[in-house]
Amino acid sequence: MRCPFCASENSQVKDSRPTEDGAAIRRRRQCEACAARFTTFERIQLRELTVLKSEERREPFEREKLIRSVSIACRKRPIGGTQIERLVSGIQRQLETQGDGEIPSQRIGELVMDALKDLDSVAYIRFASVYRDFREARDFEEFASNVNEVANK
Repeated sequence: MRCPFCASENSQVKDSRPTEDGAAIRRRRQCEACAARFTTFERIQLRELTVLKSEERREPFEREKLIRSVSIACRKRPIGGTQIERLVSGIQRQLETQGDGEIPSQRIGELVMDALKDLDSVAYIRFASVYRDFREARDFEEFASNVNEVANK
């Protein structure tokens, strides 16, 4: 594993343990060249995933990009990093176990929406505002009123 500080390729594993959800192994490493410590995560990858964008472009699936977008939606909400990790791990597992390695970006967005709906209504609306490209305050009002109607049933 290459050191993020000095780029040396020699590091030693000092500690390994599973993450809370058991979906990854967290490893504490120490660089043999500069003695800096850093953390890596090892996850099972069932298949290579490719995201089909709206303009027919293809991009490799990036877990970190999904974590960033969910984290932005959850900012200043009572949602911890562990919950976000668990949510993203669940979505990634769903995508990997589907039959196709090419996933439309819309499918990923819908899975995130479904997961956030159950987690936090504010994060759900925030994510929807970007995903569904809200243009005016009226768009928020209409969407939020639908969320409230579903929650009150």
